[in-house]
Amino acid sequence: MSEYKNIKGKTVQSLGTDPSDTGAEGQLWYNSAAGAFKSVVIGEAWSSASNTNITTSAGRAGAGTQTAALAFGGNDPGPVTTTEEYNGSGWVLGGNLNTARLAAAGAGTQTAGLAFAGGGAPGLTTNTEEYDGTSWSEQNNMGTARYELAGAGLQTAALAFGGVTPSPITYHDNTEEYDGSSWTTGGALATGRYGIAGAGTQTAGLGFGGYSPGIMQSATEEYDGSAWTAGGSLATGKYQLAGAGLQTAGLAFGGSPPPSTLATTEKYDGSSWTITSNMGTARRKLAGAGIQTAALAVAGIPIGGGLTEEFTKSINVITGAAWASGGNVNTARRQGAGAGTQTATVIYGGFSTAFSGATEEYNGSAWTTSPASLSTARISLGGFGIQTAAVAAGGRTPPSTDVGNTEEYNGSAWTAGGTLLQARDGGTGAGILTAGLNISGESPTPNAYSNTEEYDGTSWTAGGALNTARYDGAAAGTQTATIYGAGIDGTAKSNTESYNGTAWTEESSPVVTARYAVRGAGSQTSALAMLGRNGPGAYVALTENWDGSVWSSAPTAATARQAQSGAGTYSAAIVASGYTGTANTTSTEEFTGVTSALNVKTLTTS
Repeated sequence: MSEYKNIKGKTVQSLGTDPSDTGAEGQLWYNSAAGAFKSVVIGEAWSSASNTNITTSAGRAGAGTQTAALAFGGNDPGPVTTTEEYNGSGWVLGGNLNTARLAAAGAGTQTAGLAFAGGGAPGLTTNTEEYDGTSWSEQNNMGTARYELAGAGLQTAALAFGGVTPSPITYHDNTEEYDGSSWTTGGALATGRYGIAGAGTQTAGLGFGGYSPGIMQSATEEYDGSAWTAGGSLATGKYQLAGAGLQTAGLAFGGSPPPSTLATTEKYDGSSWTITSNMGTARRKLAGAGIQTAALAVAGIPIGGGLTEEFTKSINVITGAAWASGGNVNTARRQGAGAGTQTATVIYGGFSTAFSGATEEYNGSAWTTSPASLSTARISLGGFGIQTAAVAAGGRTPPSTDVGNTEEYNGSAWTAGGTLLQARDGGTGAGILTAGLNISGESPTPNAYSNTEEYDGTSWTAGGALNTARYDGAAAGTQTATIYGAGIDGTAKSNTESYNGTAWTEESSPVVTARYAVRGAGSQTSALAMLGRNGPGAYVALTENWDGSVWSSAPTAATARQAQSGAGTYSAAIVASGYTGTANTTSTEEFTGVTSALNVKTLTTS
């Protein structure tokens, strides 16, 4: 019998801690601290991802890959034209379809997508549209109007098969092939059905599941470019499921045998299906995209909104980004400021039952009230820095007076700093004590400012002016590299601008959801815009990612609120306090970005 060293090229090592590098894949070691043999193995699992921006929950179509996907159409209620693009971390709005539709089919990629058929307004449609990464254009129509059909292939070589039409109800077995300009008739399915899922290419297609009269189908059929033949059956008959992958490496997930919904996932090897990891949320009428080892599940019912999950086969255990509850602040308040990191935060000022100068510090689990308060109790102040070197700049004192004074916190006491050139409230801070910014603001008139001022730890000097005057926006970064988005000047803004230490430049990508009283965290190239308000009484829990070029959706916080304090980084942020629409809150929530760790398993003899 061959020894382990001869098979793997190395001996079994004794280690005090488990390795963290990918070179450990398939290796065997002895963990001396745990007293056990361990190894890294490949696993398959779903993880949560950022929700879509719109609330459409059912009947969306999908295309593309796990890191570059499309979701379009759907029911909100009734057919919609909305398109969203996924970049691997969040969703951003794309160009609208020309024809509103639900339960349509899709094919292709994010920059070369195809949408066809579906339920339009007022009835079914045969319309076909091509997407170029920016906009949809009308093409030649399909031969048969239908919905709840399946699609597969590319924009220039696609398949459409199955589906249903009402009045009278017809379960379709017909297949149509698209060559980039027109549709032609292909071979018929052996079993006409709707709610069928598809995968593969035009010459190597896969159709599975669906509903035919009185039967929840488990049948799979394979297409060779001219005819369908029987393949292996799904473990569970289901319809309104989603699919991804190829004919020899397919993935089936979700679906329903009424009245239930399913979270089950099955993978196909070209001859048979096997059950693998369940989705986190059971659903039907969902959209799918990707390949067998890296797929995406989008929206569906009975859940609301646009819940997204990623399926990954990897040696790593991937944990999706998420918000979690932290320790409550001691003094409920709104319109305060914050500085620091997720595990070392300081918040100060704001309004509780009166204008406040109270200061609290967070250690990652609990808040402690500092004996030191701001000398000037105020609201709507700008804040930046770290827990032991924080700055409070400007703000408003009662009854309605803007102030320009600055105070500095050293972790135990507040002392006077330099005076702003322009007294204001609603300014947003960024940077550190010795190299900070106070961006925009307003006066009680109200009058939105475009001013930027720079702080060196002693005094303020004029910086470049924003292109769009506003206040109460979100900022992240340093004095010489900052991103500023959203805000208000009469109406909620979505403008985004970047600062290079001298001048502001308007970015082409606005915040997806215009809002104000929003907070930022992170850097100029990796930032978060957290919560806020997008209109009278419209408090949101929305979070968005900024990747240096575009804003996209991120996981939603549990408590919608505005005027909260915020701090931290792109991967570890925090919001605390704020106003929920009925009261100031003591709630704290912590944001953790996507994490990945080796899938280490302890070996046993059982």
